[in-house]
Amino acid sequence: MKPSVVKEGRKSSKTKRLLHILLKIFAAILIAILLFIAGVYTYNQIASHSEQKRIEPYGQYVSVDGKQMNVLIEGEGEETVVILPGYGNAAPGLDFEPLLSELTHYYKVVVVEPFGYGLSDQTDKERSTEQIVSEIHQTLQSLQIDRYILMAHSISGLYSMDYVNQYPDEVSAYIGLDSSVPTLSEQKIDSSVTDQIKWFRNLGFPRIQLMLSDDPYDELPYDEVTKEQLQILRQKNMYNTTQLNEAVSMYSNFQSAAQLSFPPNLPVQFFVQANHPVTPEWAPEHEKQLANSVHAEMVLLEADHYLYRTHAKEIAAKVREFTGALTTQ
Repeated sequence: MKPSVVKEGRKSSKTKRLLHILLKIFAAILIAILLFIAGVYTYNQIASHSEQKRIEPYGQYVSVDGKQMNVLIEGEGEETVVILPGYGNAAPGLDFEPLLSELTHYYKVVVVEPFGYGLSDQTDKERSTEQIVSEIHQTLQSLQIDRYILMAHSISGLYSMDYVNQYPDEVSAYIGLDSSVPTLSEQKIDSSVTDQIKWFRNLGFPRIQLMLSDDPYDELPYDEVTKEQLQILRQKNMYNTTQLNEAVSMYSNFQSAAQLSFPPNLPVQFFVQANHPVTPEWAPEHEKQLANSVHAEMVLLEADHYLYRTHAKEIAAKVREFTGALTTQ
């Protein structure tokens, strides 16, 4: 046999052995990945089942369109404040506790948990502004609440612009807690993106994500029991289908609100973070919203987006001053 043929045979044999080794390594990695995914899925299923039993109910249920919407009502003041949460809030009735503890001395406070939030049911109805506003209004009507101050955080500020124009005889004043403005729109999210997130959610990976992320309630004025419940409900509601549908509808909801403004005679008070980390136009755009309002005030706070968690006393005091001045006019 020629030496060149022998060398070629040896090279071929080495190549086959190398490919065989690489194939084994690839198979081992693939099996390890599949086992990891299976482990995450199984752990999440067991943990979720256990956590479901540990949820402590709060508030009361109101039937809306055949679903149950949870509402927390505290305080016995003559005036009523209705609070609406920002996008993705895991448990509004618990999350707003620092502000509730300050406001309930002087107001009757109603925290609405829209569908997909807190202890409320999910819904497959579209998450248009019109639909969300209708559901919230039905809830308040069922509770016979027909005159109130509307207070909204983040994206609920966008929905509130439609709300106050639809029900001007019910809303006595509007308070924005770093609320969204139509001119600073969220990016468009396609349903194909949320389909991928659903896979991520169904496999149990949000639990790992939360384990690796910072606790947003660390060193804040919440007791340990409330923190535990917030953690359980964060896990329960994270990336749920109702909230993902709301994310898909968000861009069109911003576009629909582009031509809206607050009624000139509606008292409006904004609490806005003074230094937005990525949007320098944040405060100026809020100020523009108040241009035509007869009774308006903007309060700048050295805080992050969730300013009601850290500046509850200041917000409550300013709200009292603002609403108190209205009653003396």
